[in-house]
Amino acid sequence: MKPTFLLLPLLLMTQNTQAAQTPTPPDVARKPHVVEAPFGATRDDDYYWLRDDTRKDKAMLAYLEAENAYADAVMAPLKPVQDKLYDEIVARIKQDDSSVPVRERGWWYYARFETGQDYPVHARRRDADGTDALAVQRANDAGEAGEQVLLDVNAMAAGKDYFSVGDYEVSQDNRLLAWAEDDVGRRQYTIRFRNLDSGETYPDVITGVSPNLVWADDNRTVFYVENDPETLLTVRVKKHVLGTPVSEDALVYEEHDDSFYMGIDRSRDDQYICIGVESTVSSELRCAPAADPREFTVLAPRERDVEYDADHLGGRWVIRTNADGATNFKLVTAPDGSTSRADWTDLVPHRDDVFIEDFDLFDGFTAVAERSGGLERIRLLKADGSEEHVKADEEAYSMGLGTNSEHDTPWLRYGYTSMTTPETTYELNVETGERRQLKQQPVLGYDASKYATERTWATARDGTKVPVSLVYRKGFEKNGKAALLQYAYGSYGHSIDPAFSSTTVSLLDRGMVYAIAHIRGGQEMGRKWYDDGKLLHKKNTFTDFIDVTDHLVEQGYAAPDRVAAYGGSAGGLLMGAIANMAPEKYHVILSQVPFVDVVTTMLDASIPLTTNEYDEWGNPEQKQYYDYMLSYSPYDNLSAQAYPAMFVGTGLWDSQVQYWEPAKYVARLRDLDTGDGTIVLRTNMDAGHGGKSGRFRKYRELAEMYAFLLDRLGVQAP
Repeated sequence: MKPTFLLLPLLLMTQNTQAAQTPTPPDVARKPHVVEAPFGATRDDDYYWLRDDTRKDKAMLAYLEAENAYADAVMAPLKPVQDKLYDEIVARIKQDDSSVPVRERGWWYYARFETGQDYPVHARRRDADGTDALAVQRANDAGEAGEQVLLDVNAMAAGKDYFSVGDYEVSQDNRLLAWAEDDVGRRQYTIRFRNLDSGETYPDVITGVSPNLVWADDNRTVFYVENDPETLLTVRVKKHVLGTPVSEDALVYEEHDDSFYMGIDRSRDDQYICIGVESTVSSELRCAPAADPREFTVLAPRERDVEYDADHLGGRWVIRTNADGATNFKLVTAPDGSTSRADWTDLVPHRDDVFIEDFDLFDGFTAVAERSGGLERIRLLKADGSEEHVKADEEAYSMGLGTNSEHDTPWLRYGYTSMTTPETTYELNVETGERRQLKQQPVLGYDASKYATERTWATARDGTKVPVSLVYRKGFEKNGKAALLQYAYGSYGHSIDPAFSSTTVSLLDRGMVYAIAHIRGGQEMGRKWYDDGKLLHKKNTFTDFIDVTDHLVEQGYAAPDRVAAYGGSAGGLLMGAIANMAPEKYHVILSQVPFVDVVTTMLDASIPLTTNEYDEWGNPEQKQYYDYMLSYSPYDNLSAQAYPAMFVGTGLWDSQVQYWEPAKYVARLRDLDTGDGTIVLRTNMDAGHGGKSGRFRKYRELAEMYAFLLDRLGVQAP
């Protein structure tokens, strides 16, 4: 049993010299607290007191700092490995890099990085006859005159521990800039304005908003989404007229159902401004003419289990929806002025074997992003009624629509990558078939010919075939001796596709195998794949992951005692679940910002994201869901058994998975763990859900976690 005083001295050392080199983890007080459910069920939570919404409680902060000091002590001997990993990772980055330019209203927009700088410079160049994306890139590389800097985020972030520009938009006349910035990491943004002709920054400042804004055609009015200051729910759309008091901003729309998220955007042809609201199982879109956005009209009233999104071009709406039993979604059309599903006409019918994920409208064709057989593809629907698929170059890959900002062009921009191919941006001329590569993400010192990727299928315990993507360095032998890192997410229908990771190369060069388990809860295999991994089917997510591990070990990809697992956020829930269900199968677990206290969080509607996600996890105010969630919640199912070594990361200002979940989890885990695996809790005291800001800082964190991983798995330098 733990003592109940607040905090033991951080690094208690024994008398003998050898033991004196081994740090002892901090201890923290248990304070009795009962968590009640509305129907009378109770649970004891002795670490509930670690929650402090203000992040100012001295005892709580002292505990987190003590854990950080313990992490420092544990990791001190591995500092050379950490530094080596960091140097390797950073050495692959082309520091003076830039994004592929995007043309919009006569300007080419892009972001570029300067050597040694953490943040991007957002800039643009004026279009001219004969200019294309490649010409703009050449001008940037040559440092030619003519660039206009919109936002130098390095200067804006100077002296701040955290800084992020979440969104920026230029007015329709190309003269005014509005942007949303966050200097805490809690995703509560501030909107500011600048005149691009004069450089003047206006005094108008709008606080407490999401990073989502749209200009109206008058070039004076901005629509934005206001957050609830406590729950961070997107609750109101307001409009601000530049030069008027923010306190007088008019309310445009308010959402009263707290299970819905909200956003605002312009249509493809710029004719409409649309407010979209969506929950896990329902959607609703209301739009107004961008030239006169006084009255927003609902395209189709919300209905439970009916989702849709829409875009406008050529005098009609094109709508992606799961209505009428189209579980894998279909495309329909509706005329201008339509306000009812009765007006919808099928454009691309539903198919059981093809999941429609997205679409882009062009004057001469429609590009449809699909999933089939666990892989992505793009289907081109041409004006003459013919269709074809964009060709892929490898067995396992990721392909998706790129930024196609203009519709009056035959060129389709799309992205392509695999676990051995860095992110590549292509343009395809749909009329001629010409394909040109605009950019492949430079990875300095990387030779793709030295690595191999493959797709295998694991059989889950209920007979379901689960796709798995693998990558390793050529020369690897399936002899059951290698170390393996297995990653997955498995929630919200979010698909984890086989994409390239420059940081993973450091593991492959040390002989490791890296695997992505495309488990249920994602949407890799269609909508049913998602439905079979949520609510009362959530445990499929966890058992799929474990069954994939068994498959990979049986097939000789890894030694049974050299398997590591990695997940973050909802993937951190996955990590907590497998640690309880099959701790003997994993030697190390890496868990970032983990959602581990499921029942307590979902019982508290004041916590951001809770009410939005009743249809993802269930509402524990209903006993059926309470009992099921309680049966897998990692915090509640910790028991007296030997757990793997763990590296757990969190951010003090995380607004999505609050810091106290991993903090409580580690405290209780230490109470019950009967094994000898090291458990590290690393808290970023100045960061949120995504970790520290800046492109290099995050690699310091990753290098530390990788150093822990390699040490525990006994992986040597290449």
